[in-house]
Amino acid sequence: AQLVESGGGLVQPGGSLRLSCESSKIIFNILATNWYRQAPGKEREWVARISNSGDTNYAESVKGRFTISRNMVSNTVFLQMDNLKREDTAVYYCNVDASWGQTWGQGTQVTVSS
Repeated sequence: AQLVESGGGLVQPGGSLRLSCESSKIIFNILATNWYRQAPGKEREWVARISNSGDTNYAESVKGRFTISRNMVSNTVFLQMDNLKREDTAVYYCNVDASWGQTWGQGTQVTVSS
């Protein structure tokens, strides 16, 4: 299955964006869907997770500002990002963790700047 992220862009500090991660086809045996991000010159870091049962977890740096959700009919996972900060600037990647392995999207750029 191919994962396609969208919704990135340029936003001012304090603004909001909603990222989408859509799968080209139904993925079986999903354990969880994650969002990761990678800022220039830094390692990729985990941001948020939604399990197959719908439980959610967040990195401390985004807790209270980001919300992960899903639409199971459209096979889409969302990341609502509010009160964005300059340090949120990164390429954001969608990741599916399944019983058979993992798959990644190509990433979408989020830039927070005035």
